[in-house]
Amino acid sequence: MIDFWLAAGLLLLIALSFLLIPVLRGRRAQREEDRTALNVALYQERVAELQVQQDEGVLNAAQLDTGRAEAARELLADTEGVEKPRESRLGKPLPLLAAFLVPVLGVSLYLHFGASDKVELTREFSQPPVSMEDMTQRLERAAIAQPDSPEGLYFLGRAYMAQDRAADAAKVFERAAALAGRQPELLGQWAQAQYFADNKQWSPKVQALTDEALKLDPKEVTSLGLLGIAAFEGQRYQEAIDYWSRLLAQLPAEDGSRAALQGGIDRAADKLKESGGSVAQKALLKVRVDLAPEVKAKALPGDSVFIFARAVSGPPAPLAAKRVTVAELPVTVELGDADAMMPQLKLSNFPEVQLVARISRAGLPTAGEWIGRSQPLASTTTALQQLTIDSPDK
Repeated sequence: MIDFWLAAGLLLLIALSFLLIPVLRGRRAQREEDRTALNVALYQERVAELQVQQDEGVLNAAQLDTGRAEAARELLADTEGVEKPRESRLGKPLPLLAAFLVPVLGVSLYLHFGASDKVELTREFSQPPVSMEDMTQRLERAAIAQPDSPEGLYFLGRAYMAQDRAADAAKVFERAAALAGRQPELLGQWAQAQYFADNKQWSPKVQALTDEALKLDPKEVTSLGLLGIAAFEGQRYQEAIDYWSRLLAQLPAEDGSRAALQGGIDRAADKLKESGGSVAQKALLKVRVDLAPEVKAKALPGDSVFIFARAVSGPPAPLAAKRVTVAELPVTVELGDADAMMPQLKLSNFPEVQLVARISRAGLPTAGEWIGRSQPLASTTTALQQLTIDSPDK
């Protein structure tokens, strides 16, 4: 900030110079004007003396003319080189007043409309925080300086959650969702903060937020984890297993939280068995998809390939789906309950399904150029299935 104010001061001095230099020049011109007036007065006095001497008979007419000419030459010599003073309608006080008001007004306007707070925040964020409290305070100041930034509010909400300030986090996530739109990730974070702010009491508001998030994105991880926690706390252990299994399927193999999540699934399974229940068999179909030679000659590497399972007797919507490209074929994928498009439509809920693979150059899962279909099979089938895309999609 010191460098900034030094630069600002230098610019103010330059601006003042444009106001003060004309004033200083005006003073010099005034001095020149006063000297000229004195020379004219002396000339007039000399001419008057010559006229008196002629009246007294000391000088004749020729000598009077000679004396006048000499006085005139002296006047011209004294005033030679003096510039004509510039006239100004502003007067002297106004430029001086402006010279005083320019820096005062400039600093006042900058402090009111300027971005000194943002400059200071940028300097702060260039340094690593010394503590979580320090980072939270910086994010709070950033939210004040940029109240319309959903990103800043999102990170502030995460910081509040790390400090067990769930109620504050819920308010911040609500503001972020209002600014950025109802994004699935924001809705999931908002629902989680609201759940903990309500002392882990499930509410219609939290249910509505998680439902909306999963409707927009069935794989939204925060909502899946939260629903699993709520189900476990409510002793609905099978639901907890289902939600956490779907979440586990989204995590990369190297994610460190996979072990903890799997531990939660195992504890829920143990609790279910202790209560006399049994873990429901999860459907998991493995399918290898390839192209028929005549299709391979026509398909483009960037064309989308949608691989999905749908119920033989049931809704036409896919129960589970994966998306790849023609360039990745042949490919082997797994379709299971974790890939459900909607929570209530899972493979394990339907005894018989059909596998479908569709090529769509436009990237639409409902229509394309070529398709391949399997014969009906049990949703509990474990053997690898072969599926060939070999027919025009009609």
